[in-house]
Amino acid sequence: MTASTAAGPATVTPARAGLRFAVVGNPENRRVSLFADAVRAAGLPAPRVVAWTDVLRAGGADFAADEFVRVDSPGENPEVDRLLRGAVEPTRVEGSARWYTRFTAALHTLRGGVPLADPDDLAVLFDKRTCHAVLDAAGVPVPESPTSGPLGARVRGWDDVRALMRAHRMPRLFVKPAHGSSASGVLAVETAGGGRIRATTSVETGPDGALHNSLRVRRYHDERDVARIVDALAPDGLHIERWVPKASQAGRAADLRVVVVAGRATHAVVRTSRGPLTNLHLGGNRGDLDGVRRAVTAAGARWADVLDVCERAASCFPRTLCVGVDLLPAVDWRRAFVGEVNAFGDLLPRLTGLPGSGAEGLDTYGAQVAAVLRAPATSGPRHPYRTGTAHA
Repeated sequence: MTASTAAGPATVTPARAGLRFAVVGNPENRRVSLFADAVRAAGLPAPRVVAWTDVLRAGGADFAADEFVRVDSPGENPEVDRLLRGAVEPTRVEGSARWYTRFTAALHTLRGGVPLADPDDLAVLFDKRTCHAVLDAAGVPVPESPTSGPLGARVRGWDDVRALMRAHRMPRLFVKPAHGSSASGVLAVETAGGGRIRATTSVETGPDGALHNSLRVRRYHDERDVARIVDALAPDGLHIERWVPKASQAGRAADLRVVVVAGRATHAVVRTSRGPLTNLHLGGNRGDLDGVRRAVTAAGARWADVLDVCERAASCFPRTLCVGVDLLPAVDWRRAFVGEVNAFGDLLPRLTGLPGSGAEGLDTYGAQVAAVLRAPATSGPRHPYRTGTAHA
């Protein structure tokens, strides 16, 4: 049978019509409602929603053997944040190490079902140092990092950052909380002669010295201010990467968020900004994807190769159905680097699939439902959902 939605048509295979989904998430969050819409649009029953608050308070949750279990972001819920981070104020930046420990432990309390994201994959995705090393070992192009992997340098504070900048000749770099997301706590640091420094970040320092996330990007020019922020973040773990100069579009720095579902790059959005942080919630704008494709072709490169970089990054996590890859195109548009791989990088409302991706007319959630429907009926927790087809 066929069901139509605003996102486009989706066909249900009769043999899989009895398939059931469950979602671990925050019931009030639009991520959960958008996925539920995609499931219903495919002609299937609405997914069973298991609240993160219930999982954390009860010490886990149980799922039927035939339930396909989607783990969604625990973010944007003050009570869940308190249970994971321990912070009373949901805007606080500190506490990401505690959040990581409790979140990864909670993943292993989800019992039964067919997981669409592997707990061990998620543990790597939420540790930037480990993730960088995994990508680098797989030959995925990534920015240089002295903190990558278990043998990487450990950053105890700003003095260590300064020492690594000198040792690795990094006058421009990104300092990132090892377990952060959504640019929380990220600083884009630039230095120049005469002791000049500029750090661009969404971190706001309170009167008591506490760090808070803000929707307004700030620039700090006093090294003492930068040092205080880095010193406060260091106990949670920090990751350092060389600042790769990015290509521009219409005079604005540009990068891409590419969603990879079942091994295929299905959706892409260009993000542009006048500064180094292109996150849409921090004031970044959506750019022109067709313009990016033309720029890549004009530079003598192939768009298929750009998508291939993202698919290679996703292939490092074969037991996880969907990831969002942040791709950094170099200024010449001929090369690209992977800046991040996001476990919950599929929140791109109303964006439909790329031509030739197999997800035409579907949003990111519809594409994931369709991938599960296409998978062999014998697929289980250790069987990845891969299509095995190549881009034209």
